[in-house]
Amino acid sequence: MPQIDVRKVVKSFKDVQAVKGVSLSIERGEFVALLGPNGAGKTTLVEMMEGLQKPDEGEIFIEGKRWKQHERELRLSIGISLQETRFAEKLTVRETLKLFASFFAIDDEERIDTVIALTGLESKSKSRVGTLSGGQKQRLALAVALLNRPRTLFLDEPTTGLDPHSRLDLWNILQELKSKGETTLILTTHYMEEAETLCDRIIIIDEGLILKEGKLEDLLDERSRNLDELFINLTGKKLNDAQSLSLIPDDK
Repeated sequence: MPQIDVRKVVKSFKDVQAVKGVSLSIERGEFVALLGPNGAGKTTLVEMMEGLQKPDEGEIFIEGKRWKQHERELRLSIGISLQETRFAEKLTVRETLKLFASFFAIDDEERIDTVIALTGLESKSKSRVGTLSGGQKQRLALAVALLNRPRTLFLDEPTTGLDPHSRLDLWNILQELKSKGETTLILTTHYMEEAETLCDRIIIIDEGLILKEGKLEDLLDERSRNLDELFINLTGKKLNDAQSLSLIPDDK
């Protein structure tokens, strides 16, 4: 059974068809990059996978379950980290994690210790959020997303705006998570190297349709020698020129 199974999904907003009969399947433990220019439909597609939007047509299964019948159960099984997450700046890192743990009825200091260690925030556990660097805040957002031991993790441009060292730190965390094989990742990113380094499979979407998907080495040819060239040839744009997926209505 796939971890995520999207079947002929259609979604429209007024006279704009944002997603046009998309089907895709993601296996458990697979790390997948979803790439596309602004307006490609990827935001809407991911929101439907997250249960935030309802398809007009088609079906989406997470672990064989539909959002309509199993929303509470599925909410407890996924993790979401947005491009920019705002936390209460006067709370400490540990207090922030305890607050979010309470939303999942997690009363387990050991679990909080685990995600702090996994995201490399041990030295900052007593620091107020307002004193953290951008990279540290992104690691905190990832720690929050991992609290409930999600089997499916959605990351929206987790390293946008970070310096190269902070980006590499986050990559190392995700690669450690990947090595355990227990988490399925859907990643949106501006950085080709990030998709190439972290993901088993690339999905390129534009105008509500999947243009190409597969392992990177299977997608490249003489005309498209790297992921950047492949993206340009398929969409007519550079990925860095396209707005990122931001989970807001402007990028349907």
